[in-house]
Order: sequence, then C-alpha cells, then structure tokens
Amino acid sequence: MCGDLRAEHVGQRLTVAGWAARRRDHGGLVFVDLRDRTGILQLVINPEHSPQSAELAKEIRNEFVLRAAGEVVARSPETVNPKMATGEVELLVDDLELVSRSTPLPFQLDEEGVDETLRLRYRWLDLRTDRMQRNLRLSSAVVSAIRQRMEELGFLDLWTPSLTRATPEGARDFLVPVRLQPGSFFALPQSPQLFKQLFMIAGFDRYYQIATCFRDEDLRADRQFEFRQLDVEMAFAEREDVLGVLEQAVRASFEALGREPPVAPFARVPWSEVMARYGSDKPDLRFGLEIQDGTEATRGSGFGVFANAPCVRYVVAPKAFSRGELARLEELVKEWGAGGLAYLICDEAGEVRSPIAKFLSEEELQTFGAEPGSTVLFAAGTQSLVSRVLGFLRLHLGRELGVVDETTDEFLWVVDFPLFEWDEESDRWTFSHHPFTGLASGHEELIESDPGAALSQAYDLVWNGWELGSGSIRIHRQDVQQRVFRALGLDEDEAREKFGFLLEALQMGAPPHGGFALGLDRFIALLAGEPNIREVVAFPKVSSGADPLTGAPAPVPDTQLAELGIRVVERPA
Repeated sequence: MCGDLRAEHVGQRLTVAGWAARRRDHGGLVFVDLRDRTGILQLVINPEHSPQSAELAKEIRNEFVLRAAGEVVARSPETVNPKMATGEVELLVDDLELVSRSTPLPFQLDEEGVDETLRLRYRWLDLRTDRMQRNLRLSSAVVSAIRQRMEELGFLDLWTPSLTRATPEGARDFLVPVRLQPGSFFALPQSPQLFKQLFMIAGFDRYYQIATCFRDEDLRADRQFEFRQLDVEMAFAEREDVLGVLEQAVRASFEALGREPPVAPFARVPWSEVMARYGSDKPDLRFGLEIQDGTEATRGSGFGVFANAPCVRYVVAPKAFSRGELARLEELVKEWGAGGLAYLICDEAGEVRSPIAKFLSEEELQTFGAEPGSTVLFAAGTQSLVSRVLGFLRLHLGRELGVVDETTDEFLWVVDFPLFEWDEESDRWTFSHHPFTGLASGHEELIESDPGAALSQAYDLVWNGWELGSGSIRIHRQDVQQRVFRALGLDEDEAREKFGFLLEALQMGAPPHGGFALGLDRFIALLAGEPNIREVVAFPKVSSGADPLTGAPAPVPDTQLAELGIRVVERPA
C-alpha cells in the first residue's frame, strides 16, 4: 500500500494503485503523489528509464486513478521529505496504467472553505479528503471496539424491525404508508425501546444493537433525521450495573484510538444538584463558575426585585466588567428570558460598585462578597427561569473568559431525574424521558398524590457539556405502568389501543430490567474533535432536511400516490 513503504523496502519491486493527488513536471522528469487509504507515495517517472510511462504521464490530472509498477528506491538526502511517512523513498516507475480518468473537479481536495452544500453534492469527492477519511475510519474503529467489548460482556447483538408502530418518544415520527392497507401507516422507530424490553421479558437478558433510529425534528449541528445509537438492555439489573457497562464501552472507545480512557466510575450527580450548581442537566465540568444560591439571604431585602422573587441565584465572574461589557451581557440574558441583569462589581481596590448596592444591607453585601477584580451577576425569578438564564450565562462566560480546560475530559452521570414535568401548552403532566421509565424506590405513591415530586430511575451520560445519551431502569409491573399512563392522561382504553402488547407482556413474567441508548454519531464527533455530526456521517442531510447528493426528498408520481391511497393537499398560505 502507498503509505506503508519505508526505507527497509528499498530494492523491492511492487505494484501500487490509487488516485493522483498531485503532478509535477520537472523538465521531462515527472513526479506524481499517489494516494490510497494508507497515505501518499511519490512516483518518479523518468523518460530515460521508461519512455512509454513518461509519455502517458503527460495526460495525468488530479484524481485520475493510476496503477504503477516499479522499484522502491531511496531518495537522495537533499530530497528526503520528513513531513511524509514515506518521505525517505519513492517508486521508480517501470510501467504506468491510467485506470480511470476524472473530469475537472468542482473543488480541490485540499481546498479550504468549500461550501458545505457543494461538499455534500459531490460527497464521493469530499469523502476522499484527509479529514473525512480520518473521521470515518475513526468511526469504524470505535464501533468495532464497542462491539467487541459488549460481546466480551456477554451481550447478544439482536436486530429489531424498522417498520413498527408510532409511540410517544418526544419527537414526530416518520410515517410509512402501506399499499395493502390504505389509510394505515407504519412508523420508523425513534428507538427500539419496546422491542428491547420485550427481549428482556423473552429471556434474552443481555441485548445490544448498533441501531438506526429516525426522528422528524429540526436539524442542527448534533441532529440528523436518521442516526445511530448503541442500544443496550439488561434483565435483573440495577442502575449501577447498566452504568458500569456503558463506562466500559466508553473506555474501550478511547483505548481503540490510543487515548487515555477516562477514569471509572464516573461521578454520579443528582439532577436537582446539577440544576442548582450549573443551571443545566448536561453541565460542563471543565471549569468552575458554579451558580450560588442567594434566596435566603435576600428575604426582606431592600431591593424589591430580590425580595419578591421566589428564587435568587448568582455567579461570580473573575473579571471586573466594564459598563459596555455589562450592557452586552444584559442583552444576552434578556434573550434567554430574564428581565434584566443585576450586578455587583468588586474593583481591584475591593470597592463595590453597582446601582443596586445602596438597596442591599451590609449582611447581603457580605454574603455576596467577591475577590477584588470580579463581578457578581444575579438572576431572580422562578427557579426554572433562574436556572436557564444562569446556565446559559455560565457557559457564555466560560468561553469568553477562557477558563474552560480544553485538555481534560469530564464525564458524569446525571441521576434522579423527575419522573414527570408539567407541559404548559397541554396543561397536563408529561414524561421527562419516556413513559416506560421506572420510579425511584418509595415514590410509586406519588404518581397520583404529587406527580411533580416523583423521582425516576432515569440517568443521562454527559461528556464536557454534551449529553451522550439517556437510559433508565424500566417499569416491569403492569399495574404501575397503567398508573403512569393515567397520570399522563391516557385512559385504559387508549393505553391498551397503543400499548396493549406491552401491557399484556408485563403480565407474563416480566423481570426487572433497564438499559441505555448512547448517541453514537455525537459521541464519535466529539472523539474526532468535530463541531457537528455531519462531519462523521458519510451521507448526511443539510439543515433544511434535504440531501444535496441524491436530491431527496422528492415528489413522486400521482399514480404511485393513488396506489397508496394518498393525495397531497397544499398547505394554506
């Protein structure tokens, strides 16, 4: 292979094949950089050595496919290229073949700043670039390592169907019409959730799959309509059993790439604690700037905004901000829902400056005291608003002040999520993760009496502020599952119509079980240091949902729609 040749191969005769990455003509002596998946090898085509090859070499252009046979020779000392793995040798060509020609390229493979839509339109070219070759090979190595570790742990790779029934999982379903049953539709799975639970009930106590899932939701840097996940389920398992398996899969991925794996076990932090300290359920622990609580200290405050707010919290930034900087921060927090931004500046001399300082007692000022050269930034309002605003502000300050330690990897498990959350739009309780999530021990009686206080056995894996996936211990009792459905507003008939097969299965010897789904594309993008998952997916969609390569999605003939019993209705303007 091109990239494998070294000084010890000098004198060997061999044949190589690949793409012409670059051609240089030095007065008849032609040099070609030949590229294959292993790297680049310099070909030397000398008209005195091989006149026929030299004549053919005049036709070579970038991305022609070549086959060359000859002898590996050492480069002269002054032409050794230390930047190339093969820089000590070259192939003196005896015989050259133009296997395939290329039309003029829409962009060069080493060109910077190529429009992404153009890259995706000619994805077969884009995939030849060093970046994409590296990323997809990295992806393959990670998936291979995960499979090997899962099978070492006794898990079975079991397939689940892609044509199934719609289930409530937090996003819209992609629907598939059925020609033989007009008016009926399959749904593409948002996850294999119910099937993997049925595997547990069926006695396959350790299941995994690299599953392809589908969600009809707005695309962004870390989302695609279709995506892969490491799907895991275990019977007779408690939370720590599941977390331990996923930690092993993560560590195996790092090891496969020659990287130091993160230390296990990862931290376990309750949801209520991460929301209070970081304002996010996927906190970035590579820097401090933790949120602090000032609610009790401001009861009876002379500053009415604090005194009348149910929740007052703050962060201390290690910088004395200017008025202009504070004005820009205030505009940001308003975008996130805050009414304004209260602050206390502690200058280098230790003096406190702020329009609100005159309204605060000495005790309050002492509570909020900060080091000289810092600024205390407040949010007041409902707990959810304060968490959201200060969570965004903390991340913004971490980046702007350069306090994020980019050299470290911080993993943690967020545990003890609420089972339900209140949906203002529908004016009822909805699930925090999905409706099959088990309850924390002793919280079953809260389903009816105080749903908002019920905690679940759900858990999320977070890496450097990115949620990698979610899981939970599941409900394995039919009566508890029915109660959860009722709390979500599903009556018995509706629950049986949508989930009758699951409810029936739960009555036929369902073991305790739990699992997890790790978003592989997001995980691999982070391992590759890429800003979005499109850089680790071979054939992704753009943010509009379109595929520039194939032109999908596309209209279909009326005859095909009629066969399916479907008519397209124009949306009203």
